[in-house]
Amino acid sequence: MPARGDHDARRRDVSAAVWRVLADRGFGGLTLRAVAAAMDASTGLLTHYFPSKKALVAYALDVADERTANRPLRDAPAPGLPALRAALLDVLPLTPDAVDMNRVWVGSWDGSLADPQLRDRQRVRYAKWRDRLRPHVEAAVRLGELPGTDPDGLVATAAAFTHGLVVHALFDPDAYPPNRQIELLDAFLTSLSH
Repeated sequence: MPARGDHDARRRDVSAAVWRVLADRGFGGLTLRAVAAAMDASTGLLTHYFPSKKALVAYALDVADERTANRPLRDAPAPGLPALRAALLDVLPLTPDAVDMNRVWVGSWDGSLADPQLRDRQRVRYAKWRDRLRPHVEAAVRLGELPGTDPDGLVATAAAFTHGLVVHALFDPDAYPPNRQIELLDAFLTSLSH
């Protein structure tokens, strides 16, 4: 039995290799062979961690969740619309790391749609994201920055717009460089307030 420190170090190596494969090849390219190659290890070593492709994909989603949760976030300059803007900017692919993060998440959608357990996991994940946006929208409504007729609808609209912009920026980065993404987000937020 390897020492606990060895196991933890190996787990960090596996996590880093899974992330590299996801960022480079997406979920379609996520195989034991690809992860082993990224680690310069044998696939036999990885079968101790992942007895199936489904186990590897579930672990990859764990890695993506962990990286998403631990990424640096912008400080909200003020409550309401400025806080909502900061939260939405945190999602956009404005930096190379954010591009990788978004490529991984968008790449996970296909497999998640086909697997009920993964689909439910994604549904919960996106519901939690909307829950994190809701206090900013509610504050903007209280401050008179947004109309107060349907806060849940505003949250869903903001989330959907941002995800749509993510997809466009990933597929056509020349047409949607960071400054263009920010301009479009700002125009969208302005349109919500009228």
